[in-house]
Amino acid sequence: MSEASSIVVPKGFRASGVKAGVKPSGGLDLALIASDVPCSAAGTFTTNRVCAAPVKWCRDIVPTDGVRAIVVNAGNANAATGAQGEANVRRTAESAAALIGCDARQVLIASTGVIGHQLPMEKIEAGLRAAAPALSADAESFRTAAQAILTTDTRTKIVSESRDGWALFGMAKGAAMIGPRMATMLAFLTTDARVSPMTLKSILSESVEESFNCVSVEGHTSTNDTVLLLASGLAGDELSGAGLDRFAATLHDACQTLAQEMAADGEGSTHFIAIDVEGCTDREEARTLARAVADSPLVKTAIHGADPNWGRIVSAAGYAGIPFEENELSLWINGVCVYDHGTPTAFDANALSSNLRANRDVHLRLLFQRGDASIRFWTCDLTAEYVHLNADYTT
Repeated sequence: MSEASSIVVPKGFRASGVKAGVKPSGGLDLALIASDVPCSAAGTFTTNRVCAAPVKWCRDIVPTDGVRAIVVNAGNANAATGAQGEANVRRTAESAAALIGCDARQVLIASTGVIGHQLPMEKIEAGLRAAAPALSADAESFRTAAQAILTTDTRTKIVSESRDGWALFGMAKGAAMIGPRMATMLAFLTTDARVSPMTLKSILSESVEESFNCVSVEGHTSTNDTVLLLASGLAGDELSGAGLDRFAATLHDACQTLAQEMAADGEGSTHFIAIDVEGCTDREEARTLARAVADSPLVKTAIHGADPNWGRIVSAAGYAGIPFEENELSLWINGVCVYDHGTPTAFDANALSSNLRANRDVHLRLLFQRGDASIRFWTCDLTAEYVHLNADYTT
């Protein structure tokens, strides 16, 4: 679900989004999510050695059972900002805590935007003073919060589900600098299901591996990648057995939806690309092959130009570092077999090109003969608009 009227807000949560003046555009740029009760919380984060100050703050807190709020600012990444950046995270948490009525370590922080600039703390604190009284459990407030975390995204990314008496809401941002390893850009999920922090951590990690860790726009792992999951527990007894399995499956689907929306909203993209890699010895081998294809500028530009240049795809797989033989690989583009067990096929290149030009969605299937493991990966094409957006990002 993506419309505000369709959003089911989990019990105990409120949200708001305001214009704090962090973004030069003057748009919404500060989101606050608060819980009426202490929540179980888990998270996954970037593996980039240069990680943002809010990532360090959150890593030190979760998993835990006492989180009351998440503060997210857009327009400034607070990354590569040294001791002052860490002090500003602490100051942000203290300011939010004072407004909500909790301890600073019950507040999680996330940031996104330009790297290397200190947070304008006067604007952040003024924004929090505006956001706290605006907190509301209505659907439009959550939609506004989802808008406030965006940077170059063209649309909000929202999921909302209800199962077995509990609800799950998720929002994310991401359109570039996406090549995640343990998270992707920013995603925040809340539920009123009752789940322990360690169980949340396990379920979230599994969901991230098959969603956010299977999407790439250009292979650049951000300094700020963060996924946070909060559970208020107000929907009833602690989940177990089949009930917990259904929760895990719902979370998995929600994360996949958000991940796909990120790839589909890749900066300047005109094609959304799903890559199935099958017949591998294990899932990590399949992931390595899929990532090599997804991150290839030559593959991405060929698809942008509706050019069924399959040689770029098989050569990308060939340099991935997996020791397969050429005759172990077959390739399909939008259902057309173009390469069969190491041999080109006599396909109609003009017809396939027309198919690629007419459809935004593109499907690549690489079939190996090495085992039973597989993976589905998502990316987008590479366009001149992407280059323009990122060439001029700070100037």
